[in-house]
Amino acid sequence: MRLSIVTETFPPDVNGVAMTLYRFATGLEKQGHQIQIIRPQTEEQGILQFPNFEDIQVMGLPIPGYPSLRFGLPSPRKIQQLWKENRPDAVYIATEGPLGLSALDTAEKLGIPATSGFHTNFQQYMGHYKLPVLRIAMAGYLKWFHNRTKATFAPSPCMIRRLELLGFENLELLGRGVDTQLFHPSRRCKSLREEWGATPEDPVAIYVGRVAAEKNLGLFIKSVTSMREQHPSLKTVIVGDGPELEALRKELPFAHFARTKQGEELATYYASADFFLFPSLSETFGNVVTEAMASGLVTLAYDYAAPKLYIQDGFNGFTAKRGNEEQFLAKASEILGARSNWPNLRQSAHESVQHLAWDSILARFEKTHMQVAGIQARAA
Repeated sequence: MRLSIVTETFPPDVNGVAMTLYRFATGLEKQGHQIQIIRPQTEEQGILQFPNFEDIQVMGLPIPGYPSLRFGLPSPRKIQQLWKENRPDAVYIATEGPLGLSALDTAEKLGIPATSGFHTNFQQYMGHYKLPVLRIAMAGYLKWFHNRTKATFAPSPCMIRRLELLGFENLELLGRGVDTQLFHPSRRCKSLREEWGATPEDPVAIYVGRVAAEKNLGLFIKSVTSMREQHPSLKTVIVGDGPELEALRKELPFAHFARTKQGEELATYYASADFFLFPSLSETFGNVVTEAMASGLVTLAYDYAAPKLYIQDGFNGFTAKRGNEEQFLAKASEILGARSNWPNLRQSAHESVQHLAWDSILARFEKTHMQVAGIQARAA
């Protein structure tokens, strides 16, 4: 099968969407499929190389309020020429932006079956980026866009239900995996903790993800500030980059800011902390939650998406009712008070996600695309 993946972001952009797509692409390539990536140009255009894929870059512009990311401009002529010269069997569209829309229009024009993925709650982002009046319009556009595809993948039963209520059709559940070999408690590093100024007895809170308004980092600030009042030797580590980075530095002058990490270095950062605070309210899944759990961290998050699926409150982590700040802060305090139980919580968290191998998820992704392309699956 020849599959074209149209996306705004691809490694080395380290976020859940990028890494999920990279997993899909590399996994399918190893199965013998031909993969084409269509994405916006990056400043590292001359450096990035993906030798196993056909990597096509189109014109792009910085996303308003988030200049480190770019959205692709409509490229119908280029896409049509590419697909006429070497026609894909199917197209997977991971962006609803101008680039994704031009890809969907072109696929329909050429009679190429297209699927899509609901990776980002753009309708919720409108409020965070001072565009609340567009929220309803965005929800309508997203429904119109995705309902034109043969299937729309969503990462959790909760998200499926929400999209069904909004009128989305042809929805398919496609979960997310976690690399349990990479993200593992054994990567805990004493020397890295010392760089953070942490002794073996000092608790370390970590946040990993985009440093952006939609991640609700104001609550993260309240949480660690309150926890430091309870335990003054608490250390705080921020891994990630984004438009709110400088503002966060001012609010948390005592924190260690590591910018973006990936691969083994990221895994070492996770495992060297003690607990993971994730106050986001805008996730479609939340890959960082399962990465933190696999790394053996005590995780606190709101009870939806990945946390709702995998965290059992008080057993392998902690959850607060979605949107309840007071409860979130109370749970943060509870984590410090439960220090004697951290070994059990950490072990339970690690064990709880060991079944989330990428193989079965990739097989589902492959099967759907072979079906829509009219290709018979290989015998097992």
